[in-house]
Amino acid sequence: MWFWLLVIMGFYFLFRWYWYRQILQNLTDKYVFITGCDSGFGNLLARQLDEQGLRVLAACLTQRGTEQLKEATSQRLQTVILDVTDSENVAAAASWVKQQVGDRGLWGLVNNAGISSPIAPNGWLTKNDFCKVLNVNLVGMIDVTLSLLPLIRKAKGRIVNVSSGAGRLSLTGGGYSISKYGVEAFSDSLRRELCSFGVKVCIIEPGAFKTHITDPKYFQETIKQIWSHLPEETKESYGKSSYDIYFKNMHSSVDVVSSKLSLVTDCMEHALTAVHPHTRYSAGWDVKLIYLPLSYLPTSLVDFLWSLVTVSLAKMLLKQDP
Repeated sequence: MWFWLLVIMGFYFLFRWYWYRQILQNLTDKYVFITGCDSGFGNLLARQLDEQGLRVLAACLTQRGTEQLKEATSQRLQTVILDVTDSENVAAAASWVKQQVGDRGLWGLVNNAGISSPIAPNGWLTKNDFCKVLNVNLVGMIDVTLSLLPLIRKAKGRIVNVSSGAGRLSLTGGGYSISKYGVEAFSDSLRRELCSFGVKVCIIEPGAFKTHITDPKYFQETIKQIWSHLPEETKESYGKSSYDIYFKNMHSSVDVVSSKLSLVTDCMEHALTAVHPHTRYSAGWDVKLIYLPLSYLPTSLVDFLWSLVTVSLAKMLLKQDP
C-alpha cells in the first residue's frame, strides 16, 4: 500500500513539474506593459524580459527613470512616463500602448507601481495618509487595468498584479496592507470575470526585499515627521516609548530584507511566459514561513502570538543603545 502511495505521489509531482515548466512559443511577438520601472522589481523585470526578446513597454514615473532604463536595454524596449494617480496620464498612456501594439493586442500587463509609506500606528495617521497609499497601490492599479483591458482581452493575455504578504496578513498600521488586501480582492474578481475571455490573472506576493519602498532611512524620516505633528494628547496616550520602538524597528528591519530581487521577477516572468501560470506566487522566506502559515490560523491565535512577538520585540529594542 505504501509503495503504491509513493508511486502515485511521485507521478503527481512529476506531472506537476512538467505542467508548470512549459513555456509559450513566439515570445518575441508579445508586448508587455510594466508600471513602476524606475527601480526595484519593475526595472529588473523590464531588463529581464528585454533580454528574453519580449517587446517591453516600460512605464516610469520620472524622465530620469526612462533614460537610465533605455541605456541598459535594447532598442526594442520603449518607455513612457506614467503617474498612475493621474487619470488623464493613464488614458494617454493607454492610447500610446494601443499605438504600439496595433492589432495584436497587449499580451501582458504588470501592475507593479506602488508605495508603502507612511507605515505607522493607525492612530498617528490622517485620512490623507491612507489615501496617498491607496491611490497608488489600488485605485491607480484599477485605473490602469480598466484602461488596457480591451487590448488584453484581444490578445487573450495575462494580468500580473503585485500584492504582498501583507495582503494576506495585516501586522502594521497605515494604508499599505489595506491596499494589498484590495489588490487581492480585485485580482480574484477579475480572474473569475475574465476566465471566459481566455485572460489569466496572476498575483505576486513578495516578502520584504531591498527596494526603494523598504528603505529604512526613508521610513525613519517619515516616522519622525509624523510624530512631530501629533497632538500632545496622542503622544501621551501612546507614550514616547512607542515612538522609540517604531524608530528602532525600522532601523533593524534592514537586516531581514532580501536583496535578491530576481526571486520576485522570476515569478513575474513565469506568470507571463508559462503555458500554465500559477494563480499566486509567493516570493521570500518571510512570506512562506510567517505570513502564509499565520494567515491560515484562527484569528484569535494569531492575535495572541503577535502580542507575544511585539512585547518581546519592544523589550529587546528598548534595551538597545539609541
